[in-house]
Amino acid sequence: MQLTLEFGGGLELLCNSVKIHNVNVEPQDIELQGGTKKLIMKDLLTWIRGNLIKERPEMFMKGDTVRPGVLVLVNDCDWELSGQLNTTLEEKDVVVFISTLHGG
Repeated sequence: MQLTLEFGGGLELLCNSVKIHNVNVEPQDIELQGGTKKLIMKDLLTWIRGNLIKERPEMFMKGDTVRPGVLVLVNDCDWELSGQLNTTLEEKDVVVFISTLHGG
C-alpha cells in the first residue's frame, strides 16, 4: 500500500531530517469481514518505529501509540475523529505527524 508520511515540528529529526517519506507498507495479516486485509494506524506506527525512526523512538511513541503532544492527521483530518489506532488506511493516504511541543 502506497502511503505518504510527513513529519514536522522537529519529528523529522528522528528520521534523518527527512520530512516526507513515500513508502510502501503491506497490511498485517488482519482478517476483517469478507476476508479483506486492512492496514490500520496501529500497524503503521509499528512499521514506522521499525523502519523509519533512526534514533530516540521514545520521542515519537509511548507504548503502542504516539506520545502526547504529537498531532496526527490522516488526509488532513485529525485521527481522533476517525478512530485513532483503529483508523483504517487506504491506498495513497497522506499521514502527517506534527510535534506540538516546543522547548523554551
